[in-house]
Amino acid sequence: MILPNLPRALVAAGMATLSLTMTAAAAQAREPQAALEAALARAPDTEPAKNIILFIGDGMGVSTVTAMRILAGQRAGVDGASYDLAFDTMPYGGLVRTYSVDGLVTDSANGASAITTGHRTINGGIGVDGRARRGVCDTALNVPTLAQRAKRELGKAVGVVSTAAITDATPAAFYAHAPDRNWQSDADMPAAAREAGCVDIAAQLVMAEDDLRPDIALGGGLTFFRTEAEGGRRKDGQDLPALWSARPDSAFVTDRDSLNAAVAAGRDVLGLFAEMHIPHEVNRPTVAPQTPTLEEMTRAAITRLASEPQGYVLLIEAAHIDKAHHAGLLNASLTEGVELSKAVAVAQDLTDPADTLIIVTADHSHGLVLNGGGRGDDVLGLIKGPTGAPRLAEDGKPLPILTYATGPGGPKADEGRPTLEGVDVTAIDHIRQAGARLGSAAHTGEDVPAYADGPGAYLVTGSMDQPYLFQVMRHALRLPVEAP
Repeated sequence: MILPNLPRALVAAGMATLSLTMTAAAAQAREPQAALEAALARAPDTEPAKNIILFIGDGMGVSTVTAMRILAGQRAGVDGASYDLAFDTMPYGGLVRTYSVDGLVTDSANGASAITTGHRTINGGIGVDGRARRGVCDTALNVPTLAQRAKRELGKAVGVVSTAAITDATPAAFYAHAPDRNWQSDADMPAAAREAGCVDIAAQLVMAEDDLRPDIALGGGLTFFRTEAEGGRRKDGQDLPALWSARPDSAFVTDRDSLNAAVAAGRDVLGLFAEMHIPHEVNRPTVAPQTPTLEEMTRAAITRLASEPQGYVLLIEAAHIDKAHHAGLLNASLTEGVELSKAVAVAQDLTDPADTLIIVTADHSHGLVLNGGGRGDDVLGLIKGPTGAPRLAEDGKPLPILTYATGPGGPKADEGRPTLEGVDVTAIDHIRQAGARLGSAAHTGEDVPAYADGPGAYLVTGSMDQPYLFQVMRHALRLPVEAP
């Protein structure tokens, strides 16, 4: 390298900077090489799985994962773009196609059911095949879930965890069957459906036969389990928490301490920690400090199930990635994604990849777009120009690094985008800008990611259909192709 005639000190400083830059570049170059060497040394684990843990980040599309990763890294005080979420370190993965029998874009009911039953169905359908009609009871169309088959055919224990109501679409897809995801209590069902033999989702959870009932179920949704006299929605007079507790070695709990006590005692646990959904993590410490986090519920569920001699299958949903997205609450949504990463890390710590298959995926995506930004810029903030001031779009207004395609932050009729002047776009309650105004941000239809580790994880690769993930898990457990 030829340097111009510069003062010796300046040359020395320049060389030092160059040396640091080259050192950093060399370190970055070694990381892909190390990744390659690890991949070359990797041997597919073709043994059967004793346990399966399925994580679903509701609404967690590729762009959401990218934004979660950046935010998690920035909150940890390191570079966000190169940061690893817990599941980024998993050795296998691919893209999963999402659509329903009746739509290019799926809802959570079909998306989760496709993964948990191997049958794609209609939007709004849970645990039913594709011939179902929304709201029309036909129990002949029910299809068994992975959890039900694993418990009945293999004697495995079953757990389901969610930050939503435990009767919400995604967790319900692990244990219930309904042509309408809204049938969470008997009060939510038409009389014709009850007369035709359909049962509400809450009752299905609690009143299932012993060889089908989950051993631990943690989430919200207490209102769907309690009678009207107790302040709940049920009109049939069934006190479902009392019915759960009446079974041998079973406990109903409503806070962190009672959950931990019940798990330590080895009980079958129904934990309902909110009337509807558990509060978003950005609010939970203030409004519901005794409510366990997703990480804590994950730890409790695995601890309870780990002693089961035949193993277990467990679904864990980070529901509020989706629910906050719908409301345009970006900070809250990405924070829930960070919480999902913590829960996955707990599962990795508490299990052995030699016998436990862990899959992390999503039921559908959301229309979140990463528009730009510098490596050191707050991912929740605005795109900046060369001077550090916000860069202006052609309408003369600043553009956030992250925006939505649709949602409540879209422009009102006959109005342009807000200027954002004086607005703290990183605030918890800030509703993020969107291209088109909708009362609730819409799901989108692009592929979602899947990550896997453990026995059979090598099969999670390439371009996959959602029902294929069911087949991977079924094969890992060595269940027959069809239920008996």
